[in-house]
Amino acid sequence: MTARERNLSAPIDPVKLDRLAEVAIKVGLQLREGQDLLLTAPAAALPLVRRIAEHAYKAGAGLVTPILSDEQVTLARYRFGRAAGFDRAASWLYQGMAKAFSENTARLAIVGDNPMLLSGEDPVKVARASKANSIAYQPALEKIVNFDTNWNIISYPSPSWARQVFPDDAEDVAVAKLADAIFSASRVDNDDPIGAWNGHNARLRERTKWLNGQHFSALHYVAPGTDLVIGLADGHEWEGGASTAKNGITCNANIPTEEVFTTPHCRRVSGHVISSKPLSYQGTLIDDIAVRFEEGRIVEARASRGEEVLNKVLDTDEGARRLGEVALVPHSSPISQSGLLFFNTLFDENAASHIALGQCYSKCFIDGTKLTPQQIVAQGGNQSLIHIDWMIGSGDTDIDGIHADGRRVPVFRGGEWA
Repeated sequence: MTARERNLSAPIDPVKLDRLAEVAIKVGLQLREGQDLLLTAPAAALPLVRRIAEHAYKAGAGLVTPILSDEQVTLARYRFGRAAGFDRAASWLYQGMAKAFSENTARLAIVGDNPMLLSGEDPVKVARASKANSIAYQPALEKIVNFDTNWNIISYPSPSWARQVFPDDAEDVAVAKLADAIFSASRVDNDDPIGAWNGHNARLRERTKWLNGQHFSALHYVAPGTDLVIGLADGHEWEGGASTAKNGITCNANIPTEEVFTTPHCRRVSGHVISSKPLSYQGTLIDDIAVRFEEGRIVEARASRGEEVLNKVLDTDEGARRLGEVALVPHSSPISQSGLLFFNTLFDENAASHIALGQCYSKCFIDGTKLTPQQIVAQGGNQSLIHIDWMIGSGDTDIDGIHADGRRVPVFRGGEWA
């Protein structure tokens, strides 16, 4: 049944929505009996929040605490809030979240807000508020990037998001189409979604096992407009699919996911690269990004659209001009083949190989959970207030793995695993 054939008075299939909630708890989090759950979501996603709470309690959750946001409340701040307030953020909330994560509370985020919500607002206010929020969020973010607890991100097809992805359709049709795309990418459009995820995770483990066995010192990317060498951090480790957090629980942090990823050496990146897909960032679409690296740092940056916002991002802090992640995604990934631009990094990053500006993941080091922040920096890990993924892969991308002795091994040819 297609979105157009379905009864559009109920554009979101309730059976598949319930499967998504179940997958979030049983695959995304593998929530343990007695474990608390902290959940954030847009108010529009309340139908999914309710199903998640039900599945969480069925799995033995201790306490499920939802925190909801609302687009109109967010806009009210930008339109009526006092100017001085844009350098503030709810640090008390994030400190509480950090305390919860340190006490083994699981973390689940539902995304689904209008990705262009702030496109009409003052970009200076948006930048100030974003920086203040990034600083305040650090205590909680550190628990996430260091995998102190099991965490997961999923999505909900809100009307405001659907209208961005399918602007030429009536709202109900757009919501139905986006719901179908989310369910397909999240592998819940079948009768055994948990089995489908087990098989997918096994395939991703095969890729990471091969890459970790190679012990590459660098990756060389060649594509139209791109000639880039990304050094890999000393003692880096490739991850993909399910990962085990410090609390011993194996979780799938992102649903969907098609990537295998690791930590680049933030001081060993050179060459130039262009983006293969637009980056949607806080209400701005940044397109045709072109940057040049010297000794790991971006020294030139251009974009055909959103260049001013890109430069503000790069000036966030010293680490914002360096890489914190490198990820490999085949051009044949289901999200790529959908042909959709989701305006949402959770999906768009899984359509193409990508890199991320900013903070690295300590998980992507051998024995990373035992390393101090100083040791991670010494091995090439990057530190920053931001972590922003943008896509550089396409059907024309070739990637070679380079060993320490200079020997090369094909990794990708024509955008596919070699």
